[in-house]
Amino acid sequence: MTSRHGTTTLWRPTGPKELDLVRELKWRAWPARLLGQPFFYPVLNEDYAVKIARDWNVKHDGAGFVTRFEVESQFLRRYPVRQAGGQTILELWVPAAELDDFNAHMAGEIEVVHEFR
Repeated sequence: MTSRHGTTTLWRPTGPKELDLVRELKWRAWPARLLGQPFFYPVLNEDYAVKIARDWNVKHDGAGFVTRFEVESQFLRRYPVRQAGGQTILELWVPAAELDDFNAHMAGEIEVVHEFR
């Protein structure tokens, strides 16, 4: 997790369908979770996001993307860092019901930094 100027850099591995929804939201918000998706999972390091996009999204969706975005650091303190495996496999679990509030605390646009096919 990288912090700068009051914001924290997060990454999100995503497939093409979710990326299309982000594009429809003008690169400023994450779409609502689907039924059966109780959490939004941004990750805290780029390497972990790359691994998921390359090894999981490509296999299941034909393409994988790594996005990078900034969120107000003070706001993120409400979400404990969760270790989902090894020491560098770190993520936040944002309840789906709080995603609009999370989006409201984003700074700038969501950008695609890696693409895998």
